[in-house]
Amino acid sequence: MPEIKRNPTRGVKIGSITIGDDNPIAVQSMTATKTTDVDATVALVELMREAGADVVRIAVDSKKDAAALAEIRKQTTANLSVDLQENYRLAEIVAPHVDKIRYNPGHLYHHETEKPWQEKVRFIASIAKDNDCAVRVGVNCGSMDPAKKDLYDAKDSISPMLESALEHCEFLDSIDFTRYCVSLKDSDPSKVVDVNTRFAEKRPDIPLHLGVTEAGMPPEGVIKTRIAFEQLVGKGIGDTVRVSLTLPNARKGEEIEAGRSIVDDIYAGRVRSVVNFNPEALNIISCPSCSRVENEAFVDLAQQVKEMTQYAKDHAITIAVMGCRVNGPGETDDADLGLWCGPKVVNLKKGTESLGAFPYDEILPRLKSELDKLIEK
Repeated sequence: MPEIKRNPTRGVKIGSITIGDDNPIAVQSMTATKTTDVDATVALVELMREAGADVVRIAVDSKKDAAALAEIRKQTTANLSVDLQENYRLAEIVAPHVDKIRYNPGHLYHHETEKPWQEKVRFIASIAKDNDCAVRVGVNCGSMDPAKKDLYDAKDSISPMLESALEHCEFLDSIDFTRYCVSLKDSDPSKVVDVNTRFAEKRPDIPLHLGVTEAGMPPEGVIKTRIAFEQLVGKGIGDTVRVSLTLPNARKGEEIEAGRSIVDDIYAGRVRSVVNFNPEALNIISCPSCSRVENEAFVDLAQQVKEMTQYAKDHAITIAVMGCRVNGPGETDDADLGLWCGPKVVNLKKGTESLGAFPYDEILPRLKSELDKLIEK
């Protein structure tokens, strides 16, 4: 295999590591515990660090989460990233305890709606600079900037993602903040390849964080991710990666192992893209079990959905199983059938149409009924 020539991205320091600038590709993941459960979160951070994680991301959605993060920081030497979720102002109280801040452009519209997004990004960048933090601009197919999404056909998810990312990069550069990387994620590996390739052509200087969001359960989730990574890393695109799998906490280290294995295989020429993601067969996407999950039964439910739907494996139907209210509603819209799981009920959807909310012990037969209707069509 020819030597891989990496994109000439600038270096971005994240704690004890630097991504980009021809440094080794970093591997990271995200905790799946409640952030306020300090002991459980520290244990999971350490599990990932010991598995070889270069960065571990923790979600913070409240002042209680932020207070817990301060204690978590005292108990681990891992490089920590924080996911701001919807409240951008939390950056001020979490930045002293982390090495990187991740924000989603699509989430900047949920708080202080009268303020322009530029003012909010300026605030985040200022806080990051004052606290020696890097920033990730995390663009996601299921929670895009509404102003960008409205400009394009509903079937075009690539263009608004790309335009949003480029716009935020341009603004960050204009305020002299360049210590950032970008991620552009989708649950479809082909779209991940497309949008990241297009971004890298326009901004080869910016480090990219690669991932297939809601990749699902192993082994399928690893295969989907491998397909995307092989086609991107093999062309020199990508400076840090995450494999997002639906797994119980005790197995979250497998995400790190899968990431390292995929990257090592690509550099050794052991590529497997002949195992193609089949768009003509049943496709189950499920989000990684992260700290946003509101009921841990979600992980078992995802496995049950996988097992129950095997009879439909030869039908081109997509079923999405999402674990929280943050991304669940939006990221089930493009699926034929979607489940987004709340604390006590599971919301069943058919595309963008809500079919009702059902207890966990009643959702599988409801899902099967709707699946059978689709198959009949």
